[in-house]
Amino acid sequence: MFIKAPAGRKRFNVLGALDAVTHELITITNDTYINALCVCELLKKIAERYPGMPITLILDNAKYQKCIIVQDLAVSFGIELLYLPPYSPNLNLIERLWKFVKKKCLYSKYYSDFTLFKSTITECLGKTHSEYKRELDSLLTFNFQSFKESQIMSL
Repeated sequence: MFIKAPAGRKRFNVLGALDAVTHELITITNDTYINALCVCELLKKIAERYPGMPITLILDNAKYQKCIIVQDLAVSFGIELLYLPPYSPNLNLIERLWKFVKKKCLYSKYYSDFTLFKSTITECLGKTHSEYKRELDSLLTFNFQSFKESQIMSL
């Protein structure tokens, strides 16, 4: 039995910001690498989309998101950068969106060429506020697991 699998090392990167209330998605995509300049480009798009509004952007701890160029640009746009604790993607709503996109576009699917792969993901992201809105509204909630009492285990 032969199972088709992708060949090659092409990549399609999506850097996104999700409005926690409206679930509007703002993205930057490329097929090279995500770096500080990409984060700066995303910050610019966010600032243009929400002029004069207070903005807090929740980020993980990637080095390219914590560098001085990103921090300075965020300050100039009036964007507060809030970094999550290490190894806590469950606290970032956009991680739920990425899992949803992977489920819709990647799981058990074969793409014969890279262009089809990219267009499928782009199309899925474009439908987040229309065709997939209902599914995402129930998925992208503020329901996080919390613990009333913490316990420290000694070894």
